[in-house]
Amino acid sequence: MDNASTSVMQRILNKVEIWGNKLPDPAALFISLLAIVWVLSWALSGIDFNVIDPRSGQDLVINNQLAGDAMTQFFSSIVTNFSHFHPVGVVLVAMLGIGVAEYSGFINAGLRALLSVTAKWLLTPMIILIGIVSHSAVDAGYVLVIPLGGVIFYAAGRHPLAGIAAAFAGVSGGFSANFVPSALDPMLQGISQAGAQLLDPTITLNPLNNYFFTTVSSILITGLGWFITDKIVEPKLQANKLDGDLSDLPTMDPLTDKERKALRFALASIVASFVVLFVTASYETSPWRAEDGSLTSFTAPLMKSIVPLIFLLFLIPGLVYGVAIGSIKNSKQFIEGMSKAMSGMGYYLVIMFFIAQFIYAFGQSNLGILLAVKGAGFLKALALPGGVTIAGIIFLTGFINLFVGSASAKWALLAPIFIPMLMQLGISPDLAQAAYRIGDSSTNIITPLMPYFPLVVVFCQRYVKNAGIGTLTAMMLPFSVCFLIAWTLFLLAYWGLDIPLGIQASYDYAPSN
Repeated sequence: MDNASTSVMQRILNKVEIWGNKLPDPAALFISLLAIVWVLSWALSGIDFNVIDPRSGQDLVINNQLAGDAMTQFFSSIVTNFSHFHPVGVVLVAMLGIGVAEYSGFINAGLRALLSVTAKWLLTPMIILIGIVSHSAVDAGYVLVIPLGGVIFYAAGRHPLAGIAAAFAGVSGGFSANFVPSALDPMLQGISQAGAQLLDPTITLNPLNNYFFTTVSSILITGLGWFITDKIVEPKLQANKLDGDLSDLPTMDPLTDKERKALRFALASIVASFVVLFVTASYETSPWRAEDGSLTSFTAPLMKSIVPLIFLLFLIPGLVYGVAIGSIKNSKQFIEGMSKAMSGMGYYLVIMFFIAQFIYAFGQSNLGILLAVKGAGFLKALALPGGVTIAGIIFLTGFINLFVGSASAKWALLAPIFIPMLMQLGISPDLAQAAYRIGDSSTNIITPLMPYFPLVVVFCQRYVKNAGIGTLTAMMLPFSVCFLIAWTLFLLAYWGLDIPLGIQASYDYAPSN
């Protein structure tokens, strides 16, 4: 990339950061969005859009959230909206264990040991790849890998926000690029199959119908993310001076003999924990398994326990390290580690309170469903060639993703529209699902409506106090645009070369009769 094009790009990103940071505080932004949803639902509630709700098969109705019964329901649900909001529990429970590991010095020592054996130039792809693999543990990457990306870069003498950007790109931007099967695969396959059976009741899909494509995509996303981080994002971040509280962050000092010994004890406790988990999950009647014997389905207790297991994964070695090194000598210090972690989460909780209320009202209004169905209908009406239609689905999904974050909820809305439409054009549900996954991943990292976006802003503010929505959006925009374009072209080339998408998958659909 030449200096002129780099300069233009940096000026654009600087403008994005400036404009973005002029937006209200994230909490105030979601209060404003909540008010907009109320007003729009009132204004559109009496209009017949001639749209069928794909969930019920009935006419889609915009529900007026300013109506008396809707408002009383809203106020009676405020507490449960917040307390049952999934990201809140995930983050807080994981942070309790991480707090002990950080307080005891285990994370500090572990990172110093890791950096001593990892070449500095390999840090970026290592963090992105770890972020991609973290998808197997549901949302763990958001609370684990992203903050560690900043800490690792800082310890290596690089800008910590670049580490956060690289980790965020892997965890969220590359959400559908993974060579390790996860619970997301059967979940999307089940929705795709239901959509396909609307047209062909006999069709069945394999849960790993996109596995080969997502495996190769992990290489693509790692390579793209590596280039963007080192050549575009990190050079721009040099203007963002570090002014946060950096006193407790690790340095590159070599480990002492005592620290090395304590670290070995802590790592041994991790190995022992995994052995116990493996043994207790290995037999067919294990209580960790679902009723069908699966360990990876959403109903399996193991999958439901991922976050508590992460809590223990940090709590146990953190405690072992603290006792061995002497940083934890009594129960008071043990609890102090958790308390210190929670003390920094106040701002996050305030934001999550208003996000939870906004998401509730947005869902109740049906505005998101209207947007998704109208967009899909417009794409269908264009009757474009197959390759252009697939690209259109990717970009439409990416746009809708800015407003409707949940991968499963969004696909549940779109699959009954996209899949039968494409099957009539001779395009398989397997290919339609692959296209959806690209659009769903690529724009996660630039929308403040994604529930974990404000958490990443909080991670950034640890290093740069005035970091805001604009800072994070400007950091992540190059990733989002490049992922969306390059990944789309990659899928079209993959299709053109007829490389298998996954197990028992196809590109073409022909009726069974």
